[in-house]
Amino acid sequence: MTIVVTGAAGFIGSNIIKGLNSRGITEIIAVDDLTDGDKFINLADLKIIDYVDHNDFYDLFAAGAYGKIEAVFHEGACSDTMETDGRYMMDNNFSTTCSIQKSCLLQNTRLIYASSAATYGGSSVFKETPEFEHPLNVYGYSKLLFDQRMRAMYGNQFEHSPNQLVGFRYFNVYGPREQHKGRMASVAYHQNNQFKEQGRVKLFGAYAGYEAGEQMRDFVYVDDVVDVNLWFFDHPDKSGIFNLGSGRAQPFNDVALAVINAHRALRKTHENPGKTGNKDKTDSSPLSLDEAVELKLIEYIDFPQALVGKYQCYTQADLSSLRAAGCKHTFHSVEKGVTAYMHSLQVKKS
Repeated sequence: MTIVVTGAAGFIGSNIIKGLNSRGITEIIAVDDLTDGDKFINLADLKIIDYVDHNDFYDLFAAGAYGKIEAVFHEGACSDTMETDGRYMMDNNFSTTCSIQKSCLLQNTRLIYASSAATYGGSSVFKETPEFEHPLNVYGYSKLLFDQRMRAMYGNQFEHSPNQLVGFRYFNVYGPREQHKGRMASVAYHQNNQFKEQGRVKLFGAYAGYEAGEQMRDFVYVDDVVDVNLWFFDHPDKSGIFNLGSGRAQPFNDVALAVINAHRALRKTHENPGKTGNKDKTDSSPLSLDEAVELKLIEYIDFPQALVGKYQCYTQADLSSLRAAGCKHTFHSVEKGVTAYMHSLQVKKS
């Protein structure tokens, strides 16, 4: 059984390969653009049978060069929400996805692809139906247009697709293997670096009726994203567009506090190996938000003028469609997910 993962050296793509490897699946063709050579690190510890540059893959796949492919996890895209080159964005995120979908259809290959919660844009409701889809940028539109095309062809939940077709609207994903993403890396990643370098975490101040640090997002741990992708891989009869978030909106303050408390616990563990359960509030015990602010471990900055009117202050995935499909996966809270992430970064560093 051969599987293709596009965007394979990227954040979610490499984690999907890791998840497949954990099942003993190694017949994987990895597709990506390694112009940024440092991304190789995301593939170095994984087992694949081939690597193909993205400029070569799509035509070769259309020509049947790889034989029978069971499924394609299409994670390759331009994910920079600040990119303003509309032609570039549409070519990468819409036209390329149309091409791979056509090839999958002709070869009876299942397609599981990355859509985005950016399709909702300024909406206050995050449910997979057109009335709530209001993208704020060309990135969100490029993702929405492909969803719309598939709906026009196969019905609102792709019920008429002859082969499995699944689109995941990812919310704010964080976790290991995102170090190459630069400014587009998760809040947790940037806050980890801030805390290590400056001893504090910076958050936006009050904006749009939300108190400082209280803007809320649906933060979802990448391990959960992989588990849901693989659940659908195990259920080839399930198709449709599905939100992939935790279903829980939490404030940025929660992420910052989880980062800070994880670092405090890790520091204490390294200073006093074997001495668990130490409750010294000044050193390792979890702080409350008020305590972290009082100790100046959290700093609030003015909301950037460049983001006024272009910023989602609240997102929360409606998981009713996911649950209706039969996926009962339990998602990490920010506290558990960020703590696990900080531990993984420390282990990698060691």
